[in-house]
Amino acid sequence: MTENNTAHLPKDFRIALVVLYIFIFLAGTLNVILMSSMLQSQRRLSFTKVSVINLIAVHSLFLLTLPFRIYYYASEAEWTLGMHFCKIASLMIHAHMYLAFIFYVFLLIVRYVEHSNQRHKLEFHRILHATIASAMVWLIIFSSVFPITITNYGMAENDSTQCFHFGPALKECSVKILNYVFCILVILVWSVLAFFQVYFLLYVSKTFGKATCQRQEFWAQLKNVVFLSVMFFCFVPYQGFRLYYVSEYGKPEEMRHINEVFLAVTAFSCFDMIVFAGRDVCKLINSRGWFHCL
Repeated sequence: MTENNTAHLPKDFRIALVVLYIFIFLAGTLNVILMSSMLQSQRRLSFTKVSVINLIAVHSLFLLTLPFRIYYYASEAEWTLGMHFCKIASLMIHAHMYLAFIFYVFLLIVRYVEHSNQRHKLEFHRILHATIASAMVWLIIFSSVFPITITNYGMAENDSTQCFHFGPALKECSVKILNYVFCILVILVWSVLAFFQVYFLLYVSKTFGKATCQRQEFWAQLKNVVFLSVMFFCFVPYQGFRLYYVSEYGKPEEMRHINEVFLAVTAFSCFDMIVFAGRDVCKLINSRGWFHCL
C-alpha cells in the first residue's frame, strides 16, 4: 500500500467528499442550464453578460471532470486513466477556483464603474470584440500556468494508480512561496472589493435616506453583496486554511484530509448564478410551467 493510497483517507472524509461532489455536480449542472437559458433572452452584450458567459464556461469545464472525482473517492478503485489525465482532473478544481475568482473580480469592478457613472453602461458593440476579450483572458491564464504546471505538477508522485494527492510538492520552497502569494493575493483582493462595497452601500443609504429600500441602486448593490458572499464563503476559508496547511505540511496527517474538504467547498461557487439572479431564475422556471415561485 502506497503512501498516497485513498485508503489513507478516512471513510468519513471520503463519504463527505462524495456527498459534497454529488450535490455540487447536480446543482452546478442545473445552474449552468438555467443561466444559459436566461442569457438567451438578453440581447445586450454587456460586460456583465460576457463575464457570466465566461463563468458558465468555467463551471462547465470543471463539472466535466467531477464524475471522475466522485467515482474515485466512492469506489477506492485504482486510477486507470493515466497520470496526465489525473493531473488535468486534479488541476481543474484549482483552475476553476482561480478563473471563477478572476471573472468575479472583473464583474464586480464593472458593476462598481457602472454605479459610479450610471449614464454610461459598459458593453461590447460586437460579438467579435467580446470573443476576443474573453479569449485573451483564457489564453493568458492557460498558456502561462498550465504548460509549466502540467510538466512539473506531481513530479514527486511515483504511483500512477493513485490520484489527487500531490502534496509532496509543497516540500519545495518555490512551491510554498507560490502558494503563499496566491493565498494572500486572493484574500487581499476580496478585502479591497469588500471595502468598496461597504462604501457604495453607505453612499446609497446616505443619498436616498428612508427611501433607500425602494431604490433600484440599493438592490443592485445587494446583488454585488451576493457575489462577495459567494467569494467569501467558497474561496476565502480555503485560502486562509491553505496558508496554515502549507506552512505545517506533513504534521499532522489529518490536515491533508481537512484540506481536501476545504478544496471541495470551493466548488460550491458552481451554483452562484442561481443565488445571484434568484428572482430572474424564478421567472424563467415559472414561464416554463415547472412550478410557481413565491
